[in-house]
Amino acid sequence: MEFIDYYKILGISKTATEKDIKTAYRKLARKYHPDLNPNNKEAEKKFKEINEANEVLSDAGKRKKYDEFGKDWKHADEIKKNQQQQQSYANENQQQGYGEFSGDFSDFFESMYGNSGARSRQTKFRGQDLNAELHLNLKDVYKSQQQTLTINGNNIRLTFPAGIENGQTIKISGHGTKGVNGGPNGDLYITFSIKNDTKFKREGSNLYTTADLDLYTALLGGEVLIDTFDGKVKLKVAPETQSGTKVKLKGKGFPVYKKENQFGDLYVTYQIKLPTNLSDKEKELLTELQKLRDNGNN
Repeated sequence: MEFIDYYKILGISKTATEKDIKTAYRKLARKYHPDLNPNNKEAEKKFKEINEANEVLSDAGKRKKYDEFGKDWKHADEIKKNQQQQQSYANENQQQGYGEFSGDFSDFFESMYGNSGARSRQTKFRGQDLNAELHLNLKDVYKSQQQTLTINGNNIRLTFPAGIENGQTIKISGHGTKGVNGGPNGDLYITFSIKNDTKFKREGSNLYTTADLDLYTALLGGEVLIDTFDGKVKLKVAPETQSGTKVKLKGKGFPVYKKENQFGDLYVTYQIKLPTNLSDKEKELLTELQKLRDNGNN
């Protein structure tokens, strides 16, 4: 396996702090992100390398193994275990009077236990898990959709259920790196970064929005067209509706994750919009209305 210098990829030294790693990763990830470099294979490759380097160096445990074992860091635990076993066999051999063994440990196993050393070299290792971040708009996750992702040079066509949350991580089994010596593949973990550029506020499967009411509709009642996430609906407005009144539209919210044909609710808050640029006649009529109200209250 070719050695990959993760420090070089992020442009940092081996003494870099956790903050240095995070800063370098964010800067490079923005520069080479696929959204900013469409159809740029070189940028796509660089983005993958940056994510891989960050995954290892930002994890204290993985970084320690990488610093100690280099390209073999993924198998650090197995290597240490084998080293301990080999040392134990060597010590036992000395105690039994065989003297010191100056050859390679694999040769030692071959001489003492036949092909056990070969069996050791055929130990199956699970592949490494991979992490990816997928950037979508809120409108993209209103309906289930298919996306083709390129992972480790392979195109993977996946279907994402509607209703995925911002920051949610899902596991795609078996799509990490390949196992060693017939070991199982690792898994792929995808974290969703969902940008909300709509007029709706999302909380789980419920949506919240505001709607303007003109003064006359608010006072006398009537109908108003309300924007929902997938179109417009007409609502009746009761007379003397106050600003800040909230109404619930059942089932007009966001899809419930992995529950087909189930939706949350939409909550609409009315905001009374006062008229401007009043004509003289309008001012006159409003003044008369004010006098009527005053006389009625006396």
